[in-house]
Amino acid sequence: MKLDLQKFFDSCNPSKTLILENPEDGQYYIDFASVRGSKVIKELGRTIARLSPNKPTCQLFTGHIGCGKSTELRRLEADLKKEGFHVVYFESTQDLDINDVDITDILLAITRQVSESLETIDIKLRPGYFTKLFGEIKDFLQTPIDASLQAELSVGIAKITAKTKDSPKLRDQLRQYLEPRTNSILESINEEVLGRATQELKGRGKKGLVVIVDNLDRIDPRTKTSERSQPEYIFIDRGEQLRKLNCHVVYTIPLALIFSNENETLKNRLGGGVAPKVLPMVPVQLRDGSEYKEGMELLRQMVLTRAFPDVDASARIDLIGQIFDSPETLDRLCRVSGGHLRNLLGLLYSCLQQEELPLSRDCLEDAIRASRDSLVLAIDDNEWELLRQVVQRKSVSGEVDYENLLRSLFVFEYQDKEGRWFGINPVLAEAKKFKQ
Repeated sequence: MKLDLQKFFDSCNPSKTLILENPEDGQYYIDFASVRGSKVIKELGRTIARLSPNKPTCQLFTGHIGCGKSTELRRLEADLKKEGFHVVYFESTQDLDINDVDITDILLAITRQVSESLETIDIKLRPGYFTKLFGEIKDFLQTPIDASLQAELSVGIAKITAKTKDSPKLRDQLRQYLEPRTNSILESINEEVLGRATQELKGRGKKGLVVIVDNLDRIDPRTKTSERSQPEYIFIDRGEQLRKLNCHVVYTIPLALIFSNENETLKNRLGGGVAPKVLPMVPVQLRDGSEYKEGMELLRQMVLTRAFPDVDASARIDLIGQIFDSPETLDRLCRVSGGHLRNLLGLLYSCLQQEELPLSRDCLEDAIRASRDSLVLAIDDNEWELLRQVVQRKSVSGEVDYENLLRSLFVFEYQDKEGRWFGINPVLAEAKKFKQ
């Protein structure tokens, strides 16, 4: 079987999210649910399609950045579309400045994305409240907004947010104007946008509307108020407003929030009493340190599938020699990734940038060393001690220091039949400072 080198390079790009509705992307997808220890996407989809198809739901989804959340959410999108729902998936980073976010920013982003998606299927909403609001904002910001654009809700919102996204001063002025109107905006969104949209969709045979808001887990943890971080303010203090949207919603949230002392408050205010669903890493070893064969096998297939998508899984193993100098080099790549999918692809892509196939063990070790050196620079003595404790206890506490370890990808979370457990990023485990 001859390898298509260009397709292999493209499919190994760590920044690429697989869109499973695209047949070419779908052939690269590996379902890791059997080894992750939980079937998170199945649970999210079942809640919407089976437990509460006609009543709005709000579900929270989290995990390490780069562990595969976006790809799994794309799978959820595809599954729900097959079930007969109209699904609006979008990456919030396209609309929002994740370093500086407020509740009205998120509400407007959702409204724009929903209305834009509906306009593609010739459902055009013209909510009277927003038409009036656009006129007020035009005068308030002294910014030209063409009257003709007010008929297109998505374009009107896009025009406003584009004016404010690159101007913190203008953005603050808009927020000060919108903040006391948040409840009115939310009421209009529910009645004039989401409510009418659901009615129109059901008239066309759809089961309902689902909005999947990805990348909110990347919101910067900087201080928002004197006592609250930005994620705490958005998801805990203002969580009840985000939960009130009149459709099915799935939000990604920062992983550190589930280790916060206010995890229960988060669960009740935003999750409606249901805990956030966590997507753990793909385990390459068990709690006792022994190799987890099933996890390693699926990671091997993830790499080999990108090279030989049309070949049966059992036959791909015989083709390893076209990509690596030995099967041991592939195993080394999978093992040192710790089951973090983006890290695995990142190391592989780095090797592809350096030499021709088959990739050598020396090239992989150079890539690992570069990754390790980059991580080590960011770790202080206190964090090294915390990392040693994680290795000993296989657990973390809710302290801020541990949250930093998780957010910085120094520590990975796994799940098995006994529950969650934690391990150090294998790249760091080989650092001289840690061994000492």
